[in-house]
Amino acid sequence: MNSIVIGANSAIASAIIHQLAPSCDNLIAISRKALITDNDNINSIVCDYSETSITNAVEQIAKMQLPSIDRIYICNGILQNETIQVEKRIENFNRDAFLSVINANTITPILWLQALFPLTRKQKCKVVVFSARVGSISDNRLGGWYSYRASKAALNMLLKNLSLEFAKRAKGVKIIAFHPGTTDTSLSKPFQQNIAKDKLFTPDFVAQQLESVVNPIQTDGQLSYIDWQGKDISW
Repeated sequence: MNSIVIGANSAIASAIIHQLAPSCDNLIAISRKALITDNDNINSIVCDYSETSITNAVEQIAKMQLPSIDRIYICNGILQNETIQVEKRIENFNRDAFLSVINANTITPILWLQALFPLTRKQKCKVVVFSARVGSISDNRLGGWYSYRASKAALNMLLKNLSLEFAKRAKGVKIIAFHPGTTDTSLSKPFQQNIAKDKLFTPDFVAQQLESVVNPIQTDGQLSYIDWQGKDISW
């Protein structure tokens, strides 16, 4: 099996790599900083996620002439950082912050899928893109988090479009929008105080659950929007 993990230095992506490495002939780990590993099956590609850098990374993958690309995991994204904070009230909404979140969570994953399309269109490949339950419009009961919610809802719509196109042009490709649950990472640290202990997952648990739900999924020309239990999430 040959796999690509994008956003490889994140906690969940690192756990996915650890989970996949024993069964992969080639595992391509893409991140802003080189992945340090002594595993000869893991190839590290440095990318800053600009369009040029994404194109260059895919060109490097093409030169490897892999017989197949069986799995793609797009794990990168942003909730908040030193300059961006989730919005509790409309007064907190900020145009520049919104555009940064949309760029990271919505545009960048689609640019990756656009660039990788020529390498996957004639293959059987499962593509996992990290979405979130808060991207569900019908499930939104609390409000807030304007930018993050909107970025994930927009991502879901673009993935839906892509799945319909792939049903005609890349019939072996299956796209999965995946909600990992609340995971004990730096992204969730500021919001963990109200999370029950049995609902706060380790990255290793999420990686294991991901494989258990993705493995049996069949290519059907549809976008699957599922959580860590394999349960469908409403749009």
